[in-house]
Amino acid sequence: MRKYLLNWGVVSTALGVVSVIQTTRTGPRDWRLLLAWASWMLSLAVVITTVHDHSKQVETKR
Repeated sequence: MRKYLLNWGVVSTALGVVSVIQTTRTGPRDWRLLLAWASWMLSLAVVITTVHDHSKQVETKR
């Protein structure tokens, strides 16, 4: 769990939700809002998968 919480990619992507929340509060409710949430979730999934794959490679090299 620590490898995810201390990774800057995960932290920056997780903090990116702030702008999506602001857009949700102030912006129009249309397809672009759904697209913003979907892109944030996909970005977070990609970063978590990358950290997981990298940690598996490090364990394999040991």
